[in-house]
Amino acid sequence: MAETKPTAKSATSVQVKKSSNIISLLAPVICILAGYLIWRFILGNPSGFNKVITGGGFWPTYDGPKNALNKMYLGGIIVPILIGSFLTMLTFVIERFLTISKANGSGNNADFIRKVQYHLANKNVDAAMAECDKQKGSVGNVMKAGLHRYKEMINNTELSTDQKVLAIQKEVEEATSLELPMLEKNLVFLSTIASVATLLGLLGTVLGMIRSFSALGEGEGGGDAASKLSVGISEALYNTALGIGTSAFAIIFYNIFTTKIDGITYGIDESGFTLTQSFASLYK
Repeated sequence: MAETKPTAKSATSVQVKKSSNIISLLAPVICILAGYLIWRFILGNPSGFNKVITGGGFWPTYDGPKNALNKMYLGGIIVPILIGSFLTMLTFVIERFLTISKANGSGNNADFIRKVQYHLANKNVDAAMAECDKQKGSVGNVMKAGLHRYKEMINNTELSTDQKVLAIQKEVEEATSLELPMLEKNLVFLSTIASVATLLGLLGTVLGMIRSFSALGEGEGGGDAASKLSVGISEALYNTALGIGTSAFAIIFYNIFTTKIDGITYGIDESGFTLTQSFASLYK
C-alpha cells in the first residue's frame, strides 16, 4: 500500500513568520522604568509640595502635597511599580488588539465558510481559494492551506478516499498549529498582572500604614498626630486603588481577547470539518 508523502512546505499557504519576542522581554522593563520616571519627576515634582524635607536622589522626601497626584507620590516606592504594571498592561492590550484584529480577518467567519462550502459544492476549488485571499485572517489562512491539499488529493490516484481525507485533516492541523500560538502569545502578561497588581497594591498600602503608625509612635500625639495618621492612611490607599484598577482592566481585556480567540478557534475547527466532509461526500 502506498504511503502518504510528507507535506511539502510549498504546499502550505500559511507561512507564519517568527515574530521577535523582544517586546515581551523589553516592554516590562521599559514600562517599570517609565513608571519610576513618572513617579519621581511628575508626581514627585518639588513644585507640587509645600515642604521639601530631603531633595534629590532616588527617593526625595516631601510634605504638604498640593493635589491628588502629589499625594500619590507619597504612597511610596510601590507606586512606580504599579504605574509600570499599568503601562505594561496597556502595552500588551494594544499589541494583542492589533494582532487579534488582523487574525480575525475581514467579514464574518460564518459567511466566509458558507461561501467556501458553496464553491466546494460546485467543485470550484480556485474560487474557494479566492475567498480565502479576501478573508485575510487566521480562518482564511488555515482554510487555504487545507484547500491546497484538497486540490492535490482530487487528482491523486494512489490513495484511498479515507487516506485523502486524513491528509487534508493533517494539513489543516499543521496550519492550525502555526496560527493559534500567535493568537495566544503574550496573554500570560495580562493574566499575571491581573493576579499580581492587587497584591502589589495591598503591599504598598501595608508598607504605607506601617510608616504612618511608626511616625505616629514617634510623635507627641494629640489632634495633629491623628490628622497626620489619617493623611498617611489616605496616601497609602492610593496603592490599593492603583492595584485594583490595573487588575480590573487586565481581567476585562484578558476576557475580551480570550473570547475573540475562542471565536477564531471555532471558525478554524469549522473550516477543517467543512473541507473533510466536502471531500468525503464529493470524491468517494
